Amino acid sequence: MAAGVRRLGTLLSDTLVELLGVLDRTPAPRGRERLAAAALAQWCGARWPAITWTVQPYGAEGANLVAHAGPGPLLYSHLDTSLDGDGISDPLVTGRDDPVGPLRIVDGTAEGFGLGVARAPAAAAVAAFAAAGRGTLLLAGSGTHRRGGRGEGVRAFLADAPELPSAIVAKGGPRGLLWEEPGAAYLQVRVTGTSGAALAPDSATPSGGVLRHAGVVLDAIERWRERYLASRAPVGQVGAQVGVGALRAGWPDKPDLLPAELLVDLYVVTVPGERPSRLATELTACLHALLAATPLAGCGCEVEVEWLHGAQATGARAPVVRAAQDAWEHVFGEPPAPVTGWTGSTDGVVLREHGIDTVRVGPQSVRSSSDPRRDVVDLAELERYRELYTALLAGDHHPHQRAPRTRHDHEHHH
Repeated sequence: MAAGVRRLGTLLSDTLVELLGVLDRTPAPRGRERLAAAALAQWCGARWPAITWTVQPYGAEGANLVAHAGPGPLLYSHLDTSLDGDGISDPLVTGRDDPVGPLRIVDGTAEGFGLGVARAPAAAAVAAFAAAGRGTLLLAGSGTHRRGGRGEGVRAFLADAPELPSAIVAKGGPRGLLWEEPGAAYLQVRVTGTSGAALAPDSATPSGGVLRHAGVVLDAIERWRERYLASRAPVGQVGAQVGVGALRAGWPDKPDLLPAELLVDLYVVTVPGERPSRLATELTACLHALLAATPLAGCGCEVEVEWLHGAQATGARAPVVRAAQDAWEHVFGEPPAPVTGWTGSTDGVVLREHGIDTVRVGPQSVRSSSDPRRDVVDLAELERYRELYTALLAGDHHPHQRAPRTRHDHEHHH
């Protein structure tokens, strides 16, 4: 390889490292990304003054970073991280209460907090957009799932956005391309008995209180999970999944009281055709049947569903998908590997809901061996994704005309 080409690669990698440092220095909690958006906009404005970098506020403290450079696709990533200041040093969440520490660059890798979700792909997206000088960049706020939130950042952007021919979601995922993504919902199981005193276990219903029988409830939920997964076969690239993420009961400041309610929170990944009412009905019926022969038989049992979004798909022959396949083969030297049973969902579903053909592709990361709150990303691999994003934005591998939808594509889109 010529020295000039090697130097160009070094310069681009230096830019990625600097971008990762800017993202690392300013926290971006979900819905409170405004300071991080402003810091990144200021840095990008100084580095690439020919581009206008705009902080788009929404809500009380949320914000997107937006930049336009003429016609072309939308390149999307997000500012917020899966954990934030509310959970990163909470031992109940992460098992640790020490500071997570700053970004470290060692032996061609970057290690730090939030690189997987989603600072590494976001840095590659910014560098790619600046290099291509074409299309639109959106680093959205509220890009991670949270109770009471449904992609406020991207929805605020789409409310005033010009018509977009297509979108590329820059977010970590499989080592391949996704043009289909599952839906998602939060479920809450509420088991209700009566309160009592710890010194008199029989004063509560059931005896010992509902918390005493939490294992019975969790076992019943696991039985439903097995049935749910067995009845929801993978569709196209996506599959179903269920995880129990939270268990709550009682008052930590006064554990001599036996609580009357037990709350269990679940995250449910859905395949196309799922309905909120079906989730609630099936889980409620399963719990009533399984708890009837347990000490919880006389307790109330309810299921509430917070529907985040349904599964969405872009046709496999859409121009942006074909362009991404061509660009992948050009950058990586081989076709992308097939993806099936994928259970991760992003704001790509929101873009598809708005009729925008979307493909998702992004770098992989692994957890740090010294601190699982930190991710490790290979910088050379990240640079290859930057190259892929640049090619797609620049139109080197991007068909300009939409392919007509086939019946097959239409059915998958819904």
